[in-house]
Amino acid sequence: MRLSALYRYPLKSAKGEALQQIGLDKLGLQGDRRWMLVDEASGRFLTQRAVARMSQLSALWNEQGGLTLSASGHARLEVALPTADAPLRGVTIWQDSLRVPDAGDEAAAWVSQFVGKPTRLVQVPLERARSTAAGYGKDDDQVAFADGFPLLLIGQASLEELSGRVGRPLEMLRFRPNLVIEGSEAFAEDGWKRVRIGDVEFRVVKPCARCILTTIDPQTGERSGDREPLATLQKYRANEHGAMFGQNLVNDGAGQLQVGMPVTVLE
Repeated sequence: MRLSALYRYPLKSAKGEALQQIGLDKLGLQGDRRWMLVDEASGRFLTQRAVARMSQLSALWNEQGGLTLSASGHARLEVALPTADAPLRGVTIWQDSLRVPDAGDEAAAWVSQFVGKPTRLVQVPLERARSTAAGYGKDDDQVAFADGFPLLLIGQASLEELSGRVGRPLEMLRFRPNLVIEGSEAFAEDGWKRVRIGDVEFRVVKPCARCILTTIDPQTGERSGDREPLATLQKYRANEHGAMFGQNLVNDGAGQLQVGMPVTVLE
């Protein structure tokens, strides 16, 4: 088995970027989901679930930790990493409430125009990261603005098996994985507990419950009229927690990943 693709999503729920190599830190892939849009009034997080056109928003991470925002009909904007004395904003993501640096008024004006209502752009440094979902992993596991865990892994064969059931090819980016594995059987990842990619070990902590976001075409931002592939997943991959596709991972330690690296199942 080998690592066949790497994806990073610098801004939660915006476009993903394919990578050939990337470093890992305490919160997963460096620069992954360290930024987020929130409703200005409530501080509640915004995603494609409510703002489907976020799938058409490009947010590229730079080596200084900032973002380059771009979208059709909008001028490109460079957003700097907030300084240590940047104002903090109270935000809510799922059940977690935290205070994180705000990216400033220029960025807020840009994202507000894109979203169509008053919106703020926020960033999470390591020292303000959330704990992962209770009952999974270790007590000191942390996550940035990903839904629950730092990393998501999907087997290429699992996507191909699902595509066959749906009756048309499905884009991997519908499912927003970080790590794609080639050379395993369909859904083999369901039975993994620990894997090694290159020199880095990962714990498989929880299957990923899928939502309506999977029905949004990542190329056009349009929702599928037949609710696919979620409808098919609900028929044969559902349990009491939802329709499962992919596995959430936590990396044990830092390191480097590169497409093509061997993948070994340790447990």
